[in-house]
Amino acid sequence: MTIFLWHIFMAAVWAFAVGNFSLPDLAVGFGLGYVILWLGGDLIGASAYCRRVPRLAELVLFFLWQLLLANLRVAVDVMTPRHRMRPAIIALPLDVETDIEILLLTNMITLTPGTLSLDVSPDRRVLYVHSMYIRDVEEEKHTLKNGFERRLLEVMR
Repeated sequence: MTIFLWHIFMAAVWAFAVGNFSLPDLAVGFGLGYVILWLGGDLIGASAYCRRVPRLAELVLFFLWQLLLANLRVAVDVMTPRHRMRPAIIALPLDVETDIEILLLTNMITLTPGTLSLDVSPDRRVLYVHSMYIRDVEEEKHTLKNGFERRLLEVMR
């Protein structure tokens, strides 16, 4: 957390040096701060942080892409006269363990149109997900595990 605060501080210093606290200047400062932290990562203990930042960016971009695809799928289904829905409830075995990991995974699934996290088993090893568009249950499990869960674990661990 301390490294992240230093990263934010470096972005603010850059924006102050440029003389403009605009979003593009802060983004440039954030990028330059990342390069500085990456170059001195071993010296100041920022190497783990520097590995997580690209993975976090990948997770955010993947989530936004899935959000766009799911919105388009639902919009096409609503606009066409024939319904393509094949709803099902999936029991998804979990690799995430902590409360925050489970919370983030369930929120990403629920925020994606066409899917809804229903419940977590009492032993916290299975997540029940309702999906509106199921062709193959195993394929859907693989998509959720290899998409959201894998990327989330790369960021969190």
